Amino acid sequence: MHVLVIGGTGLISTGITRGLVAAGHDVTCLTRGETSASLPSAVEFVHADRDDHDAFAETVTGLDVDCVVDMVCFTPEQARHAVETFAGDVEQYVFCSTVDVYHRPPERNPVTESAARSPPVSEYGREKAAAEDVFFDAHGEAFATTVLRPWDTYGEGETMRHTLGTGSYYVDRIREGKPIVVHGDGTSLWASCHRDDVARAFVGAVGNRDADGEAYHVTGEEAITWNQYHRRVARALDAPEPDLVHVPTEQLFDAVPERTGMLDKHFQYSAVFDNAKARRDLGFTYSIPLEEGVRRTVGWLDDHDAVDPWDSENDDAVVAAWHESTDEFAAAVERHERE
Repeated sequence: MHVLVIGGTGLISTGITRGLVAAGHDVTCLTRGETSASLPSAVEFVHADRDDHDAFAETVTGLDVDCVVDMVCFTPEQARHAVETFAGDVEQYVFCSTVDVYHRPPERNPVTESAARSPPVSEYGREKAAAEDVFFDAHGEAFATTVLRPWDTYGEGETMRHTLGTGSYYVDRIREGKPIVVHGDGTSLWASCHRDDVARAFVGAVGNRDADGEAYHVTGEEAITWNQYHRRVARALDAPEPDLVHVPTEQLFDAVPERTGMLDKHFQYSAVFDNAKARRDLGFTYSIPLEEGVRRTVGWLDDHDAVDPWDSENDDAVVAAWHESTDEFAAAVERHERE
């Protein structure tokens, strides 16, 4: 098949593009031409801004594409324009959505693809869900629609997650044995998935009639607590046992609101996503354990001199303030007991 990847040079889409070529597909990537990636020489490139609708349509006209894999559609408006552009001209449209379409916390775990999508967890999730609806409405008339919903995807070209975001300084803190801020008691569940595993699911969806009209989770399968996550990262990097400093989530929201956006929308919730459909229909496998993925990701960061120093963010101020407040609390309890 001739596959057009809208995107193609991002974290997941780089893996998808390589996988499609390896599977024998002809691949064209549509990008804005602003980001490069190491891709097979057989890949063709065209350039356009998808939000310039006329230029976008003109660029893809005549490409003779069988399938579109859309990695950079984020709004229902973009989805509607994609339907207008490709209806009747392609056999299949594979849309990269997200598990953020689901309400959080979930009503029950594990979460299946039929779980409630409202109220949304974020504006990002709301927009992605609305885009899904546009593509599913077009299924069967414009083309066959397939939707994949990744969760936390990491790998070479990215950093590692932590309570206060994605700053690479976290890696240096782990290596140096510096205190690590952890939200709550560190027992909420999280599961990351390496981009190569996610990419293989997308490749497995292309030209797959079993995937027509379906949505799939492609997520991690090591559902571990945040405490376990930090310890596994440390173990993968041959670092000391991490010094985990637990701070109530609401206190972090109040103290450092500018650094807790991901905590607010994502990290604080326990969720486990059922990948059974993707394993059955797409050949999805979770093959890269977290510790191996950490070594590969951090190796890439080291090779690109992309690990910031441990003190480039003032996490120590958060740690010190929390220790002071707990000391004051203990002293206040003792004082009241004496009264």
